[in-house]
Amino acid sequence: MNLPVISSIDLSALQGVSSLPTLGVIQAQGEDASNFLHNQLSNDVLLLPVGQSRLAAFCSAKGRMQASFIVMKVAPDTVLLVLSQDLLAQTLKRLSMFVLRAKVKMSDATSLWQLRGLLGNNAMTEAGGAAPWQTRVQDGAHTVALYPAVLSDAPIPRALWIAPAGHTLPAGADLPTEVWQWAEVMSGVTLVSQAVFEAFVPQMLNYESVGGVNFKKGCYPGQEVVARSQFRGTLKRRLALVHSPVLLTAGQEVFTPEDPEQACATVVLSVARPNGQGFDALVSGTLESMQTGWHVDKTDGQALDFLPLPYPLLADI
Repeated sequence: MNLPVISSIDLSALQGVSSLPTLGVIQAQGEDASNFLHNQLSNDVLLLPVGQSRLAAFCSAKGRMQASFIVMKVAPDTVLLVLSQDLLAQTLKRLSMFVLRAKVKMSDATSLWQLRGLLGNNAMTEAGGAAPWQTRVQDGAHTVALYPAVLSDAPIPRALWIAPAGHTLPAGADLPTEVWQWAEVMSGVTLVSQAVFEAFVPQMLNYESVGGVNFKKGCYPGQEVVARSQFRGTLKRRLALVHSPVLLTAGQEVFTPEDPEQACATVVLSVARPNGQGFDALVSGTLESMQTGWHVDKTDGQALDFLPLPYPLLADI
């Protein structure tokens, strides 16, 4: 297959402000908020400075991701968890089960906060050229720099903007949600959704290479499995960026021609390319099958083309 040229995409269309209807917000408030979440998540929350953010996973005892978040400490006693909306209710219920005597209240705060995705010059203006996960606070609004979308070696800045309900929204042209989601695919970093609930340990989504796992912090659910995957060479799956001639859906299985009966990979997120030439997707699959190639399904000969990840995978943590 001749891969459609990414450079044919109109870069001027890859900027603006997008609504984020697929995301929600859980709020942890109380003097024990940071300590409580520190003991539940894959990243350090206890030492997270006020006004800053991190990526983190919430895992089962077997190390499988039940949700993932952009964690934001907006006050000494208040931490926000931005996550996939379709996982919010069950994640809030599960986290609340572990509160016990901790002085923290967990709640659905989606209606209390406005979320917007910023792309291109709009992200650069609000985030000020910060590195991924660094956060700029201005007039009560928090702008989190995200990993950029990379097109033919040209990085397109991305940022998450969050502010209390009623706050003046950032200026910029309306950006279709689908374009924002495509840029998310091209960044190689995404949050877990219901379709892939408990499908992966964090490294299968490359979280250890994009700041989502701290291997020096204390215990959390699934920590032993996550650490063993990293340090004992048991990790056999990785996240890849691919181009597809047809739409893929989150949770869909992918196959290799070497073994058409056994799925070798799972789709995490797939979105149409803005120029209408096919689809781009994030797919987590076995390292072995990446060497032989991936097909859309058991009987269809349509192949998926691998694209370069926009960041290096860390060999040493």
